[in-house]
Amino acid sequence: MESRPKRMDLESAKEDLKKRTLERLGYDFARLVYISSLRDFSTGDYYHHGLAHSFSESAASGALTECHQDLFYSLALSPLESFTAQVDRFIRSTPKDYETVLSAWENLKAYSVTVPSVCDQIAAELFRSNIKIAMTLLKSSRSVQGEKPRSASPRPLLGQ
Repeated sequence: MESRPKRMDLESAKEDLKKRTLERLGYDFARLVYISSLRDFSTGDYYHHGLAHSFSESAASGALTECHQDLFYSLALSPLESFTAQVDRFIRSTPKDYETVLSAWENLKAYSVTVPSVCDQIAAELFRSNIKIAMTLLKSSRSVQGEKPRSASPRPLLGQ
């Protein structure tokens, strides 16, 4: 079993992860989903081959854990408008139909896997609540966009 990584190695791995991988994703919600996908859902362990090869498995895992938590707290505490815009951007980035993805995220609660294994439970509930609100707002804005525009003034009656 590997020993605990030195703080310097962990910070170097974290910076490498941010610059080489996460920066390319462009926004925090995509980064959060990506990092979450690197976690083994059976054990909670993170693995990134490139980081583990460049540093060590323990430094890579530590860097992933810390980045996951940093991104999670940043998003959980972000303004709802910004949060909703990021969820919208993520859904739009998928090749599938918008409503299908939104519905799947709502029904399957796919967002649950983005919550770090170790985090403040109030922050986790806030995050889940914000996701639900964001999805509701996105669904309602899509249904409003689908309606035909109505005139603000009434139509003139015949003969007027």
